[in-house]
Amino acid sequence: MFARIKEEIDCVFDRDPAARTALEVVTAYPGFHAIMLHRVSHRLWVGGFKLLARLLSHFGRWMTGIEIHPGAQIGRCFFIDHGMGVVIGETAIIGNGCTLYHGVTLGGTSWDKGKRHPTLGQGVVVGAGAKVLGPIAIGDNARIGSNAVVVNPVPEGATVVGIPGRIVAVNQDAKKPDREAIASKMGFDAYGSTRDMPDPVANAINKMLDHIHGMDRQMESMKEMLHDAGYKVKEQPISELEDCEIDLGVETEAVVGTEKKGS
Repeated sequence: MFARIKEEIDCVFDRDPAARTALEVVTAYPGFHAIMLHRVSHRLWVGGFKLLARLLSHFGRWMTGIEIHPGAQIGRCFFIDHGMGVVIGETAIIGNGCTLYHGVTLGGTSWDKGKRHPTLGQGVVVGAGAKVLGPIAIGDNARIGSNAVVVNPVPEGATVVGIPGRIVAVNQDAKKPDREAIASKMGFDAYGSTRDMPDPVANAINKMLDHIHGMDRQMESMKEMLHDAGYKVKEQPISELEDCEIDLGVETEAVVGTEKKGS
């Protein structure tokens, strides 16, 4: 049990840079409270204690502003950021590693019994105010933009925006793992600004990262060929990417501060 609680706390640290200590997460994060209460209420629901489960989920709604039906099935490492106004229906199924922002509704479109709420795959991110309605499937690693209304299935890796929701991008890039590895070493997440909507600047940076990775592979191949041919290649000192992390936030603040002084 304690291992699962630690896993939920670590999940908050991974996705919220504002989190500072484990004590802060345990005492002052309503999303964490709502998830912990749901874990208990869901066990009561499955065990047949329906009324007790409903009362506990109602208490959680009153405490956190997050309404999760005890019948909803939620995977591991689920994170609700801010959380006020989040509603998750009875037959909703949420995979591992999903993230919901405030005002999200995973709701139904009919009063019929049976499956009537969405199924989210693994790693899905749903932006603030988005509504995902009906017994539809949202593919792994899909991104749903803020205030979107989604009533149709979403394929794996797709980005959906607008009312009604429309697919604006599908990530089928085989180079993504290489690109993410380089971006991580540089201290820059190229996908951070494109989770909910395409960004031309981020797209340009993505292509630059692909180009850098291609050049690295070509250089390594050339060095191996020269070595096999008997030529000695003089190694030039190259700084490691881990030693040159980029703090874009600090740099931006400095530029803004300079502009304000000059104005």
